[in-house]
Amino acid sequence: MEAVASTDETIYECTKGREFAKDFALKDQIRRASISAMSNVAEGFDRSGNQEFIQFLTIAKGSLGEIRSRLYVALDQLYINSVTFNALAKETDEIGRMIIAFMKYLKTSGYRGSKFKKS
Repeated sequence: MEAVASTDETIYECTKGREFAKDFALKDQIRRASISAMSNVAEGFDRSGNQEFIQFLTIAKGSLGEIRSRLYVALDQLYINSVTFNALAKETDEIGRMIIAFMKYLKTSGYRGSKFKKS
């Protein structure tokens, strides 16, 4: 999920802005949500089972919702402009759709994960 990493980089870049950087709580919250999205995809993958992977993908999708929520606050406080907001909101929506599609695939595939393979 290269797109998740891209969002993470963009979040870090836009939170370096002078006014945004002063709002330590919001800056920390949006950065943590961004890291959480990417980390949960990675952790779920390494669990080696579809059900656990789906659970972690669900958490990652929730983190995208947190990012969008905090983007609205940043926009309202004029920490970011509408162009940045729209680009990041669009990206988080797209990643969310990708995660949902991947979850559907995992639910219907015959593959259950490497930990279920017999040696």
